[in-house]
Amino acid sequence: MTSVLLIIHLFVTLALIGVVLLQRSEGGGLGIGSSQGMGAFMGGRGTANLLTRTTAILAAIFMGLSLTLALLNRGTSAPVKSILDAPAQPAAPAVPPPPPAPKGPSAPTN
Repeated sequence: MTSVLLIIHLFVTLALIGVVLLQRSEGGGLGIGSSQGMGAFMGGRGTANLLTRTTAILAAIFMGLSLTLALLNRGTSAPVKSILDAPAQPAAPAVPPPPPAPKGPSAPTN
């Protein structure tokens, strides 16, 4: 369930980014969504209203999905413990390595 909602959330996020970039800002900005590109389908004001409403709807869906995902994943992580809460453990004494075996011929045994 969470995976499906996360994928939908990703698509809504990408659509929201695209719609925001299509809008004309006060200073000109990207201004990709101008009326010249839409032809006779819509005027400049109609395009602005459509993009504004689409942005509002996508933003509401984005917020709803964000809250839903946060509530679904609320208790899934393990409790965080501080290293200061655990009692200090003494360091183990260092054990020296065994001496190396002698090289060369060994003495004959009787």
